[in-house]
Order: sequence, then structure tokens, then C-alpha cells
Amino acid sequence: MTEDEVLAEFRAAEALLQGHFILSSGKHSANYLQCARVLMNADRAGRLAVALAQKLPRDIRSGIDLVVSPAMGGIIIGHEMGRALNVDAVFLERPHGTFELRRGFAIRPGQKVLMVEDVVTTGLSSRQAMDAVREAGGIVVAEVALVDRSGGDADLGVPFYPLVSLNFPVYDADDLPPELAAVEATKPGSRKV
Repeated sequence: MTEDEVLAEFRAAEALLQGHFILSSGKHSANYLQCARVLMNADRAGRLAVALAQKLPRDIRSGIDLVVSPAMGGIIIGHEMGRALNVDAVFLERPHGTFELRRGFAIRPGQKVLMVEDVVTTGLSSRQAMDAVREAGGIVVAEVALVDRSGGDADLGVPFYPLVSLNFPVYDADDLPPELAAVEATKPGSRKV
């Protein structure tokens, strides 16, 4: 699947939004990718997961024991990645501010894990999720994401295979361009900053 085809999927789902958004990272942007909308259609979610699985080198793809994704945004694409790779998929939650396994989920010591995200902006969430996997005994072998918003700048410490890489400008709250500052900000994500 080409980047244009991926973005066409976002447009078809009305998931490529414009306005003034506060991202999960706390940064501000005039563009927002609402992955929940693009993933609300099971067929589309499955196609995107298969395309992500195909981006993985064969040696990594064949060695994955478990898919792990952070809640909330990574749950659907993580589940579909598990299906595409024919492995179980679990998710991490932040009930007290740090990622942890709940609901009876466990990672066996030495289990090879693929981290799956919807969107990576700075990589902080991904690194925190990987720390939780490692604390549970897992070995993170790579990460995939539908979208890399960092333009390739996010350092995750493992091989990273996004389906599409975009470089929408992001800003600190105290350094907004006037045209963005003039628009009321909304926070469409699931995590409080």
C-alpha cells in the first residue's frame, strides 16, 4: 500500500482533520489524524494491518511471539496486527499514569514482542510502553505504526516501520503561530496531558 493509498483511506473515513489540536504529546498542530475513524471499519483496519505486516522484514515478522499495543489508540490496530501475524495481541493501560498489563494479560520472559501504535509523534509513549514490556520480561524486536508524525525524527531504540511518514508542523503551547493561536484548541485524543 502506497502512502497516497494510506492517506486516501484516512480521507475516505474523514479522519484527516484540520483545525487547532492538542496532541497526546502536549504539542499543538493544525492537523490531526483520527485513527479511530479510519479503524472503525473492520475491513479497512484489516487492510491497513496487512500492509503494516508486509512492511516488516521477513526475519522480524517470522520471529514475533506477541503483539503489544498501548491503550487507547493502539488497541484496534494491535488486534488486527495480531490477526495479520497469527499471534496473540494484548494491550497496556495507564490506570495510574504509567503503562501496565492488566486484565490477566502477561508476557513470558524472553517473549519477542512487536509494539504496535496508531500514531507516533515524539515517541515518548512508545518508549514508555516498551519499558513496561521489558519490565514484564519481553523483548521488543520492532515497532510499527499507522503514522509517523515525527517525519522520521522519533528515536524508539528499536527498528521502526510506519505505514506512512508525515511531517505536519507541531508547536509548543507558548510558541504558536498567530493563525493557529487564533483558533480555539480541541483535544481529540484519549489521554490527558
